[in-house]
Amino acid sequence: MPMLRIRLTGSDDTARAIINLLQSVEGIEHVEEVADLMPHMDDADSSSAGLSDQEGGNAHEIEIDAPNLSTARKVREAVEALAFDLDALVEFEEDDEA
Repeated sequence: MPMLRIRLTGSDDTARAIINLLQSVEGIEHVEEVADLMPHMDDADSSSAGLSDQEGGNAHEIEIDAPNLSTARKVREAVEALAFDLDALVEFEEDDEA
């Protein structure tokens, strides 16, 4: 069963929209936003605090279990289209466990 991991850079509303889309795809039974375990080096006293390039979208990581490669491909295409429409950035990592 393929597992896809999506790294999404966008607002919380964008992440919810992507998750709702994923849950509506036939055959997808498991969608989960996983916690961000990486410490962020954004110190409020930093000289770069508040700069526009430091205020990008939030990072989200979402895991999806797909029943087969065909469904995984459909998920990828749907997420790419919605992310484009919502002006978000997505990266995919796929584990093919056949």
